Amino acid sequence: MNIALYFARRYLFSKKSVNAINIISGISAVGVLVSSASLIVILSFYNGLENLIFSMYSAFTPELRIEPKEGKVFTADKQLFDAVKTDPRVAAYDEVLQERVLLRYDSGQYIATIKGVSADFIQHQQTDSVLREGRFVLERNGVYYAVMGAKVQGMLGISLEDPSRIIEVFSPRKGKINAVNPAEEFTMRTIRPSGVLTYQQEYDDLLIVPMAFAREVLSEYDQISAIEIDLAPGTDVAAVQRDLSSMLGVDFLVKNREQQNPTLYKIVRSEKWAVFFIIAFTGMIAIFNIVGSLTMLVIDKKQDISILMSLGAGNSLIRRIFFYEGMLIALIGCIMGLFLGLLFCLSQYYWGWIGIGNGENLITDAYPVDIRALDFLLVFATVFVVSALIAFISSRLSVRQTVRLS
Repeated sequence: MNIALYFARRYLFSKKSVNAINIISGISAVGVLVSSASLIVILSFYNGLENLIFSMYSAFTPELRIEPKEGKVFTADKQLFDAVKTDPRVAAYDEVLQERVLLRYDSGQYIATIKGVSADFIQHQQTDSVLREGRFVLERNGVYYAVMGAKVQGMLGISLEDPSRIIEVFSPRKGKINAVNPAEEFTMRTIRPSGVLTYQQEYDDLLIVPMAFAREVLSEYDQISAIEIDLAPGTDVAAVQRDLSSMLGVDFLVKNREQQNPTLYKIVRSEKWAVFFIIAFTGMIAIFNIVGSLTMLVIDKKQDISILMSLGAGNSLIRRIFFYEGMLIALIGCIMGLFLGLLFCLSQYYWGWIGIGNGENLITDAYPVDIRALDFLLVFATVFVVSALIAFISSRLSVRQTVRLS
């Protein structure tokens, strides 16, 4: 039997009259409770927002993207890439051609990124989730159409309700430099707008067009910019990425979603951990109340300490008693805080009683929540380590001072 833990439990749970020590101990436990619950709630809410942002990004971003290691375009070797296309783990295989172009609509001009896609592209995309206005149509009755990013529409003031208006697309003509007529240096084609994508940084500047139209504008009839791949459900993305990298060799880069946009992932995750450390710091301040609790308790139990020492107890045993006392206060508050935080997050998950706002373009009405077991372990470990350090230092100093005064 652990004698030190026995005495610590007796001091904490024994019936005694309400005094300043009880109040200070209660305040210490409540402080740890609130900080623990806050950490769980904040982390769960940020997990939900992270999932929401990544799901929006993933709706229009391939799981894997093959790009040339050097240069902007490459020739897709038929035999090599047919092996990739026929891989049973590959559910969608799309060749794309991208380049910066100048757009002109009415009197407005804007530099955007044209993205030529194959006819199967629409079948592989969740167009309903990314379309804000119009329809996702790229070709109808031999007429080419374009789906644009929200920023392109906003900068040019493009209206989908006027079928007579067209977008002029300009691209530098290959091999034409310092021509007598400047217009001969550019290839110009026109296309009609059909839809507008939702506001999302990754495709605000896009103009999605049929591959044939992009090849005409860019004068690029053989090569492509990238190959976008989506995998069958349940496929190990990392394993396929390794296999494709080995198959294609050093001349190609195979990027997963995070590697395609590392800035987005870094920003979202860094914000989450920045908030975690801020809340954790305020929680440490609450845990410091344990110092006052242990100091007052040591003074209150001065007579008990003298009796124990007369019975042969050493300073080490006395210090362990009050160390365990501080740890019990912190861990009880932490466990209760984790439980309350879990209840709060579950209520938000099922009932969504905390709303984001009343905007018409909002993707969700309530704050999303994602409860993860690792967050609970992280919060518990943080409180445990900080509490152990504070309780250890406080118990040593308090007992040393009391024994010296005795």
